[in-house]
Formats: sequence, C-alpha cells, structure tokens
Amino acid sequence: MCHSTSSRPPAPPVIGEVAAQEQIELTSADGTRFLAYRTEPATPNGRSVVILPDIRGLHPYYRDLAVRFAEAGFHTIAIDYFGRTAGTDPDRGDSFDWQSKIGEVTLEHVRLDMSAALAELPQPVFTVGFCFGGANSWWLGAHGNGLAGAIGFYGAIRRIGELPDTPGAPVLLLRGGADTASTDEEFDTFTAALDHAGTENETVIYPGAPHSFFDRSYSEWADACADAWRQILSFTERHARS
Repeated sequence: MCHSTSSRPPAPPVIGEVAAQEQIELTSADGTRFLAYRTEPATPNGRSVVILPDIRGLHPYYRDLAVRFAEAGFHTIAIDYFGRTAGTDPDRGDSFDWQSKIGEVTLEHVRLDMSAALAELPQPVFTVGFCFGGANSWWLGAHGNGLAGAIGFYGAIRRIGELPDTPGAPVLLLRGGADTASTDEEFDTFTAALDHAGTENETVIYPGAPHSFFDRSYSEWADACADAWRQILSFTERHARS
C-alpha cells in the first residue's frame, strides 16, 4: 500500500475554510453503491477534483486529502473502489482485507465510479490519483471521459490498458525519482503513446523521492510536496480555462 492509516497529506500553500465535509454514498451507472467522501470549499476556486486513492481505497489519508483540496478551493469527492466487493462498509482501517478484493477492480469499474462522482461536481473536473489511482487517473484522462485534466502520483504504468489514437484530456505525471513502481522505459512508452495520440502531457520528476513521498510525515521531502501542490494548482488553473 502507499499510505498507512497514520499517514496524512501535506497542506496546500494557501489554506482556506472548509464549508462542509461528509461521507456519502454514490451510485454508478451499473447500479453499484459505493462509499465516497465529499468536501466543499468556503471560497471556491472554480475547479473540482475526483480523488482516486491507492489500493487501500477510501481510508483516512484520502478523506484528509479531500479536506486539503477543499482548503485549496476545490469542490472534491474522494471515491472508494470496493462497492462491488465490500459494499458500503465504512471500515477502512488496518483490518480491511483489500488484498483479496483489489484484483477484482477493473479499469471500467473505476471509470463508472469516477463518472458518478464527476456528475455530482461543478465543471471543470480533474482527477488526482495515487499509485493504483495514479495509473487510473492517467488512463481516464487519456480517454477523455469528460475531464478537464488528469493528475497522477507514482502510478504503476502496467495498470494502464490500451490507449486511444485520438486526443484525450491533458495529463500531469508527478514522479518520485527513486520510485520503482514503474521503469523509465515504461514511462517513456506511455508518454510516447500520449504524444502519438495528441494528448497534452507534462512530467515532473523529484530526484531521489520515493514512492508515496506526498506525505507530511516525510520532512525530507517537504520541498517536493510543496512543489507538487504548486504543479497541481498551476495545471488545474491553466486547463480550467481551456
């Protein structure tokens, strides 16, 4: 897993008030009910985010991250992956048996659940994903899916399926230089496919940073975390106007 239940995301550079936060249930187009966590900013910045967690699904790190995005002005929904295998049980602590369930989560399941969250949010909407969710985010962006853009941290490229030959939404890849989840060659092949399709893409690599560096407990990566926030804010602001 990327983040333990004691991990917490770093704060955005400017922190505003959060108007509301709540755990909710959403329904996908295939009828699946699944958990999600919604946050609302007191001062919206005109952008929305769907958070795609790592393999643990909707556990405390991602609820807290949804609050962080609301502090930065985003309407936000973080989704769970396990509505089809674990229902809407809110327990996502250390005892949750994600290992036996994550293999059943397909790209199409993620697309359906992301789309249900997207429908609840004001446009423009971006995805932001981590590890398993990072790859999901890039795949969703490459296929468009009504997104203004797609951001991923340390995604596993092997998770990504076939890419279209037509342009998708802009994609931002935030990579740790010491991350071994994917090789440089895998990233090169993926970004070349995006280029071939005409999908705008940007890559930022943080030298020496490990997998899961976006964690406020990792003081040695505080500068990388701060820059990652700046990259997110800049990317979403630019593409919200597109």
